[in-house]
Amino acid sequence: MSALTGTVTLTRLALRRDRVSLSVWILGLSALMAGLTAMTVSALPTEADVIHETEFMAGNPAMRMFGLASGAGVGGYAMIRNYLTLAVLAALMSVFAVVRHTRQSEATGRAELVGAAVVGRYSTLAAAVVVTIGANVVLAALLGLAMLVNGQPVSGSLTAGAAVGAVGVVFAGVAAVTAQLSSSSRGANGLAAAVLGVAFLLSGVGNMLGSVDAGGLRVVSAWPAWLSPIGWGQQMRPFGGDHWWLLGVFAVFFVVLLGTAGLLAARRDIGRGILAERRGPATAAPGLLGPLGLARRLQRGPFIGWAVGMLAFGVASGALSDATKDMQGAALDWYTRMGGTDRVVDAYFTSIMAMAGMGVAVFTVQMLLRMRAEESEGQLEPVLAAAVSRPRWVMSYVLNTWLGAVALLLVFAVGMGLAAGQVLGDTPAQLRALTGAALVQLPGFMVIGGVVIAATGLLPRWAGPVSWTVLLGSVLLGPLFGPSLDLPQWAQNLSPFTRIPKAPAADVTATPLTALVAVCVVLAVVGTVSLRRRDLALPA
Repeated sequence: MSALTGTVTLTRLALRRDRVSLSVWILGLSALMAGLTAMTVSALPTEADVIHETEFMAGNPAMRMFGLASGAGVGGYAMIRNYLTLAVLAALMSVFAVVRHTRQSEATGRAELVGAAVVGRYSTLAAAVVVTIGANVVLAALLGLAMLVNGQPVSGSLTAGAAVGAVGVVFAGVAAVTAQLSSSSRGANGLAAAVLGVAFLLSGVGNMLGSVDAGGLRVVSAWPAWLSPIGWGQQMRPFGGDHWWLLGVFAVFFVVLLGTAGLLAARRDIGRGILAERRGPATAAPGLLGPLGLARRLQRGPFIGWAVGMLAFGVASGALSDATKDMQGAALDWYTRMGGTDRVVDAYFTSIMAMAGMGVAVFTVQMLLRMRAEESEGQLEPVLAAAVSRPRWVMSYVLNTWLGAVALLLVFAVGMGLAAGQVLGDTPAQLRALTGAALVQLPGFMVIGGVVIAATGLLPRWAGPVSWTVLLGSVLLGPLFGPSLDLPQWAQNLSPFTRIPKAPAADVTATPLTALVAVCVVLAVVGTVSLRRRDLALPA
């Protein structure tokens, strides 16, 4: 028997398990690419508009942190604005898939059961990597197709898809290594997320420190960008050179990561990680003696990471507020339509605050789906064996998540208000206006959270796909994309984000906010009652 015996069978099993979750990821990202490209096409109808917006992105160091200009073109501008989002999501898809079939399988005992059959030492890892690579290849093809159907050139479209898919493949290798280092799936995901954060910072700093060519439309990155897989994808220059040779760099790095994962796997016991687990205190802190404190402790790490990201996003957005006064053409039209006012600074604040609210909705889904993870991994059963009811356990997660989401919005608003106050003046007024606008976003993510609770109670095995699908649909139908995609008003009204008042550009009315809160309460009650009455969906 070789070390890869049984890989084909385990690959089929992994495909069977992930047929829904990976399909949702792939189709969701492809739809996002199609929507973002269509929005760019409609927002930049003339070559002058494209040149003006590209010059703005290339000449502003803060904006270069999020995108790399490679010349004037609609497709190129779409990649400046959207590549980072797509690459990060592709990386997360890969990390979650590999960890799910390796570290999580060991934690639940499935790996030990499978290992009793005729399978090789590396077959589980190999199957996870093969499935994830296949998912990224399909994703790359569909992303390219999404740009093609929007009238973009073939070569640039395929390069754009390949640049995103290659990042996903590399982070499959990263997850393969972190799954050997950590003894828990949460730890493996956390280590991979840290690597992703470093990759983003390297690419962003490299672009910020780069220089703009004489035409003002192309940025030459500094050396830090070449140390990052995200930076390599940007250097492929979709619609601005199409440098396919960089796929060789991705491939070499992936092979090194996979070889490292194989060496580490041979030097550890099943169920254990290379990094020793840290001993905890002999007695628990008083705050951990109940479900509320336990949920807060489990959410502490992700919350800190989100808080740092939201603060950075807020500061960067506030620092750019003065530049919005000089906006012209399609960009000005988009912001005024989005903000519902011709006061461009207020319209800009409104659109950015809406983006922050949608980002916090992602945090909400991520945290509340931990309820389903604890149930499926068997960690909920011993908690309920104590003097803890199911509704109390649910409410502990809901309260921690919503308080964390409120804190994230306030962190964002404070960062944006302080930065905007420095460039626009009157910092106290900016803080008051933006803090109020941030609080207005609360009912939007509360409705999304209610959907997660209802799905966990009614459809536990489908809670993840249902929750993420509803979130993605709400974003695409919402005010950022719905009008640009020319969707009918009734379709846009299906998104809770459409119902949020346009603060600070417009006055806030209580009626839509009250209606959204009522919907959230109904969904949360339905989910909690359903969870209380059904059997737990425990690991097999």
